[in-house]
Amino acid sequence: MKEKKTKKSLTVSSVGDTSSGHQSSESCCACHSFQDADETRLIRSSLLEWYDEHKRDLPWRQCSHDNQNKRLYEVWVSEIMCQQTQVVNVIPYYNKWLKRWPTVERLAKASVDQVIEAWAGLGYYSRGRRLLEGSQVVMNDLDGKVPTTSADLLKHLPGVGKYTACAIASICSGEPVGVVDGNVIRVLSRLRCIGADVSQPSTMDSMWKLAHTLVDPDRPGDFNQAIMELGATVCTPKNPSCSSCPAKESCNAFKKVEKEKKLKPETKSLKSVDDNKNITDVEDLVRCPLCRPLEEPGDPDQGVMNYPHKAKKKPPREQKSGVCLVQKMTNEGQIKYLMVQRPEKGLLASMWEFPSVELSADCTQKHRKEEEDKYLKNKLGVIVQKVNQRTSLGDIVHIFTHIRQTYEIDLVVAFEDDILETSPSIEQNVTWVTQKDMESMGVSTAMKKVFACVDGNTTSKNKKRKLEDKKQPKLDNFFQRKSPKKASKTSGGK
Repeated sequence: MKEKKTKKSLTVSSVGDTSSGHQSSESCCACHSFQDADETRLIRSSLLEWYDEHKRDLPWRQCSHDNQNKRLYEVWVSEIMCQQTQVVNVIPYYNKWLKRWPTVERLAKASVDQVIEAWAGLGYYSRGRRLLEGSQVVMNDLDGKVPTTSADLLKHLPGVGKYTACAIASICSGEPVGVVDGNVIRVLSRLRCIGADVSQPSTMDSMWKLAHTLVDPDRPGDFNQAIMELGATVCTPKNPSCSSCPAKESCNAFKKVEKEKKLKPETKSLKSVDDNKNITDVEDLVRCPLCRPLEEPGDPDQGVMNYPHKAKKKPPREQKSGVCLVQKMTNEGQIKYLMVQRPEKGLLASMWEFPSVELSADCTQKHRKEEEDKYLKNKLGVIVQKVNQRTSLGDIVHIFTHIRQTYEIDLVVAFEDDILETSPSIEQNVTWVTQKDMESMGVSTAMKKVFACVDGNTTSKNKKRKLEDKKQPKLDNFFQRKSPKKASKTSGGK
């Protein structure tokens, strides 16, 4: 049997189409599909019954059911926030967001800086920018109405992909389309014993087919939330609770594990109960594209956790940067820090950061300082004519999705009169801010780590050293989060 190959481009008008412009995998094993109508109905009813009883009390599930446009907006916000982020971390951000911008109209009037500041700490900051852009599209081009169908959502709203469009349309408009995210992939791959690499486009095509087939046509929104809820709370990546799963009777991976337990120890392996076990002529073997590869039979001790099968991730790229925190002591006694806004596109778009320069892996401390000074002078227009203190504070590591970023930190302290400022040669904004100002700015988690390092180091060093220049303001307790303890009456301290 030869693998069928189909090629069909995805169009906006057919968002429910199972093809996405890639060659799709047609299964030659019945265990990978939902062919039994009775079994399909059983899975639907079991999941919905379980969901009605066990669903989590999430704020976006209690949103404005009497106002569809507002409900569409609220579910849209929740779906964008929940991308690549755990629900428990999303809830406080969602509540604050809806309190600040309760309608799409209010959000459309916000500035990029306000949105980035509200998104700070949630990660993947471009999501917030796309939400803002989408709200402006709704107000300017769509007469204030959020699209109700998956096709229109995908067509009009920036940052809304196939999954988000189908999720919003099924939940808010009752459109009978399935959804595919990480949780759904895990549930479907176990239900149908799919061992193919889920990072491959052809495997994802099959996942979308299964999702559209399985979705309950009468309660599509509830069903999609149920299958995602199952993946998040029961059918988890590690230590899944198969005994309490409402779909275990229809789960082919669970059946395979139970069958395997009955085998003799010497024959126990996933390969021994593979779907193609009856094929003996290896030379003529044509593998089902959705079965587990022969060369990767899986670990029998892992049971259902062998599904889904993911290719090994490439290690994150090593990258090193020098961060120069310029601390200006103003004539009024304030302490301010130099910050620059990142470009509008790319990693951490529009976020605020301390001046940073990329470094080579073998860069020396001397060369790093030279590069930092050159960047301050030539790019930011800041020349520190006289340095009162320059301290190397070591380094910290921050992991991005594909980058292992090392920041080597330098603190430069100078008086306001010793800092010369000219026009910067880069397009990004440059500003001086106090520590309090930073709290209302869009500062990335990585830069917060950097500042925390400066915070603790400066505090401890300032306690030990005496400032020679009497004009220099005392910094002893500037960074302290709590007021310093008073000296004991019996110790004679002041």
